[in-house]
Amino acid sequence: MSIAIYADGADLETIAVRAADPQISGFTTNPTLMRKSGIEDYDRFAEDALAIVGNRSISFEVFADDFPTMEKQARKIASWGTNVAVKIPVTNTRGESAAPLIRALSADGITVNVTAIMTTQQVAGVAEALSADTPAIVSVFAGRIADTGRDPVPYMVESKRLLAGKPKAELLWASPRELLNIFQADACGCDIITVTDDLLKKLQWIGRDLDVLSLETVKMFHDDAVSAGFSIEIN
Repeated sequence: MSIAIYADGADLETIAVRAADPQISGFTTNPTLMRKSGIEDYDRFAEDALAIVGNRSISFEVFADDFPTMEKQARKIASWGTNVAVKIPVTNTRGESAAPLIRALSADGITVNVTAIMTTQQVAGVAEALSADTPAIVSVFAGRIADTGRDPVPYMVESKRLLAGKPKAELLWASPRELLNIFQADACGCDIITVTDDLLKKLQWIGRDLDVLSLETVKMFHDDAVSAGFSIEIN
């Protein structure tokens, strides 16, 4: 596969483990993951994370809801390192498009990671706003699209087409739900997929013999029944 795997999370110990894994090409974080990890000092967390990941790409997200403050945060985050991508939500909480901000940042050579994208219309707007000369990441939340009962693959294929005029923009499959999504993302031309640690732990399952896996599953059910002391009265 040619797709790059980025580790998604905000636990520094886990980031350190993944930084030692040559399969991991980069890292992403977000305020929700940081909150779950108990992060209280954003700047300190970023400093520690950057020291761990070396020169690999890492994304940090703005959290303001008004665009002027969002821009100030974005420019500060961008100053943390040349390998930093600034995550900008595709809209604010009022549904107002972030395209003007994306355009301004991208025109100034700042690498943005546009996040929380769910529609191809949003991708088209982002593509129009991006500078052709500046690297960018376009994060389409394929997993959340799938959660609505829609097949995300056509969305990702169309998103890749919409980004064709911006050769430095990379399409990212966000919020995968299973390892199969890595292969789907690769097949439809995505450049990056973010993978949480629980899924990364399953990478060892790729290509496993299904007969062996079947037998292991049967043994698991049997052992758990015995350990629980289950019994059924049979006359």
